Amino acid sequence: MGVTVLIALISYLIGSVSFSYGIARLLKGYDIRMHGSGNAGATNMLRVVGKGPAAAVFLLDMLKGMVAVGLAAWFTNSPFLVMLAGIMAIIGHNWPIFLRFRGGKGIATTIGVTATLTFLAALIAGIFAILAIVITRYVSLGSLIFAAGLPLMIFLLDYPTSYGYLSLAITVMAFVRHATNIKRLLQGKESKLGSNQRT
Repeated sequence: MGVTVLIALISYLIGSVSFSYGIARLLKGYDIRMHGSGNAGATNMLRVVGKGPAAAVFLLDMLKGMVAVGLAAWFTNSPFLVMLAGIMAIIGHNWPIFLRFRGGKGIATTIGVTATLTFLAALIAGIFAILAIVITRYVSLGSLIFAAGLPLMIFLLDYPTSYGYLSLAITVMAFVRHATNIKRLLQGKESKLGSNQRT
């Protein structure tokens, strides 16, 4: 029980480090959440700050997920606890304690977690997500396809059962965080990649 709590807490704190907030503060002197979509993530960084900072944020947010599961694997051999660490890092990114629980949408961190633990599943889901973004230019749609495809591919590719069930929590979080995007997609009002509208 003590190891579980420790892993969950450390992973959450790792996820709570907001690189988009810090880099925007450093480069522009403002809170990224007060601009664009109000989201502390790579897509909003791309629209508000620029391609280079957005790429850095995306990679660093991925790294958070990788570090969290790597540390958990160092503590334990339990697939459940390692996957739990990844989920807690995503929760930290989405609802960071350091930013009064107003963070990002967790997709980059999710990619870091799943690319580390379920590489092939993440790769296949990612290919479909990228195709959707290329065809429609809706980043949110690609993110949702990635999140929805993950559990399916994890189950189909026979990863540990705990990975499959816990990945459902990742899917739910992604859809919750993209609720406004889903509404705009259904209304035909969602902004596309390359526009300066809110996402």
